[in-house]
Formats: sequence, structure tokens, C-alpha cells
Amino acid sequence: MKQYVVDQLRYPDYEKLKACLDQTYGPAEMGGVYWVGLEPGLLTPVQAEHRECQPFVAAIELQETRLSLELLVRTRNRIRCSCIAYADDPQRSWLIGLVDRMLAQLEISV
Repeated sequence: MKQYVVDQLRYPDYEKLKACLDQTYGPAEMGGVYWVGLEPGLLTPVQAEHRECQPFVAAIELQETRLSLELLVRTRNRIRCSCIAYADDPQRSWLIGLVDRMLAQLEISV
């Protein structure tokens, strides 16, 4: 799995991240997993065409010592489909930027 990982978090940083993620995306599902919806303008042509598969999401998993962002763009409506794929360059930049901006906003330096 391709991921963007921020590790060696301190517990106060974990608490700030958890509060921010809970507020922004709702309570975590399945052990610290948050679903980040992609903006419609970022969808690939195949993803935009697959209206029945929308919305498209990426997973952020928060643990006490690390945050990992999966770079797989998936639908929560199906397990397999041709529209599920690793993030293309614009999607990857947007997702990593989202995490980096959150860290900066929360004044977490890693």
C-alpha cells in the first residue's frame, strides 16, 4: 500500500490531531480510520464517469504515535471497480497538502 506517513508523534500531538479529525470528518470508524472525501474537481475521468461509485475517499489512520494517509482513492459503495486506483498526481498533491496544512495549523512539527 502506498502511504504518506507521519510518525514519532507525541501524545499531545495525537490528541490535537484526533480532535481536529473528529471535528472535520466525524468520529473515527474502525480503530482510528477517518474517510477524507475528494473534491469533485480532482476526480479522474473514470471516477467522474462512475456516478454510482461516488463519493470517492482516501483513508487517514490515526494511532497514538503515527498518522498514515493511504494514497488509494476508493469508493465506499463497492469493493472492486475500475475507478478505484492509487491517487494520480493532482490527487496525491491535494491529499498530502491537506495533511501538511493540518499539521501546520495545529502547530505540530515533525
